[in-house]
Amino acid sequence: MSEIVIRRFRPGDRAHWGGLWEGYNGFYERAVDARVTERLWSRLLENKGEPHGLAAELDGEVVGLTHYFPVFSTSDWDPRLYLQDLYADSRVRGRGVGRRLIEAVYAHADELGFAQVYWLTQDFNHTARRLYDRIGQVTPFIKYQR
Repeated sequence: MSEIVIRRFRPGDRAHWGGLWEGYNGFYERAVDARVTERLWSRLLENKGEPHGLAAELDGEVVGLTHYFPVFSTSDWDPRLYLQDLYADSRVRGRGVGRRLIEAVYAHADELGFAQVYWLTQDFNHTARRLYDRIGQVTPFIKYQR
């Protein structure tokens, strides 16, 4: 079995990242303006932390992505990392790509001294929630928005 490599994005990853980004947005049935996508990609390459991004590579191809960023707290000193986006190519699901990406975010949070890592998902995202239930703890919070 091939090894999953977790690493920062590189300029040559644009096409694979773009395909995964389209798949992720399609899953959530949302349209993202092209200028937002371009801003995101350029910030991922700058690697300054807003957002951080990681690629999962398998056999030389980027097959997974995660984007996350720091959120400062009003209740304690240490900030948190908000994992906003996580996606694996459907061809490699079940092979540990999502788990490896989340574990890499956990490691980065530990390295930075952050208090926690958190994320949101839709309640009907049963496939992802099977993984999340193994490596995270569901909280009682409910999201509201304008």
